[in-house]
Amino acid sequence: MSKGFKASLVVGLMLACQSAMAVIYPLPPANSRLVGEDRHYKVPEGKHTLEEIASKFQLGLSNMLEANPGVDPFLPTPGSTLIVPHRLILPDAPREGIVINVAEMRLYYYPKGKKIVQVLPIGIGQLGTDTPENWVTKVQRKRANPTWTPTAKMRKEYAAKGEILPPVWPAGPDNPMGLYALYIGNLYAIHGTNASFGIGLRVSHGCVRLREDDIEMLFNSVPVGTRVQFVNQPIKATAEPDGSRLLEVHQPLSRSVEEFESNEPAVLSLSRDIGRFVAHAETDSFVLKRLLEDRTGIVTRINP
Repeated sequence: MSKGFKASLVVGLMLACQSAMAVIYPLPPANSRLVGEDRHYKVPEGKHTLEEIASKFQLGLSNMLEANPGVDPFLPTPGSTLIVPHRLILPDAPREGIVINVAEMRLYYYPKGKKIVQVLPIGIGQLGTDTPENWVTKVQRKRANPTWTPTAKMRKEYAAKGEILPPVWPAGPDNPMGLYALYIGNLYAIHGTNASFGIGLRVSHGCVRLREDDIEMLFNSVPVGTRVQFVNQPIKATAEPDGSRLLEVHQPLSRSVEEFESNEPAVLSLSRDIGRFVAHAETDSFVLKRLLEDRTGIVTRINP
C-alpha cells in the first residue's frame, strides 16, 4: 500500500468517524507510534467561540489554544485559518484498554480485538484536586444516571461561596456527573458533565470529564474490568520506520498556584527516555529549542 493511499485512508476514516463522537485512527505497526493528519479550518463569519470549534473537531479547548497561539478563545477572527491538531504520537504506554495522558488532556481507548484507537478530549482536576498522573487501575463498575455525593470538603468550599450542596445530588440532566459514569476507584470516575465547557481545562475535583456524547459512547463500548492507565507525558516522541524522528510537545501541568499564576512558562522537564531521544546525533538543535519553547502540541520532525 502506498504512503499516499495510507494517508488518504487515515484522513478518510477520521472524517467518517467524527460524527460517531470519537476520532478513530487505525493502529500503526508496532514499530510506529504516529497516527492521523493535521487539518486546517477557516473560521466562518459570525460569532463562533474556540470551544465550539474544538467540539466540532473532537478536541479540547487547550488542544486548540496550544496549536493556535494568540487566537482569541471567545471570538476567533472570521476568515482566519486555524490548525486542527489531529496528527498525534501515541502515548508511551501499552496499547490496551484506556490510556489517559493528563498533560495533553486526551483519552485513548484501544478496543480489545480491534486494530484502532479512539481518541477523546477530556477535562481534568483543578490544581489542588489533581487527577492521578501515574496510576494503573481498571473500570470497576459502570452506572447510567449516576448520583453525586459531594465530600465534606467540597460542601464546605461551595458553602464559602454561598452555594449549598445537598448530601447527595440526584441523577438527571442537572447532575454535575452527567448521565453516565465509569468508576475507576473509590475516589475517581470517568464521567460526563452538565456544563457546556471545561473539556481541555482543569475544572473537576479530580475525576475525568467528557462531553455528553463522548461519555455515552465510552459507556456503551468499555467493558467492566477494562485496564485504565494514567500517564503524564507533556513530551511524546517516536522514531518512525521511514527514518523521521518526531516530537510532540505540550505545556506541562502547573505544580503550584505561583506557577499557575506566573507569566513565565512552566518548567518543562525531560524524562530520561526523552532526554536520550533528543540527544541523538541527527537532532536539529534549533528545531528542538523552538519546540520546547513554543509547546504547540504539533507533531514536528527534529532531524533532517
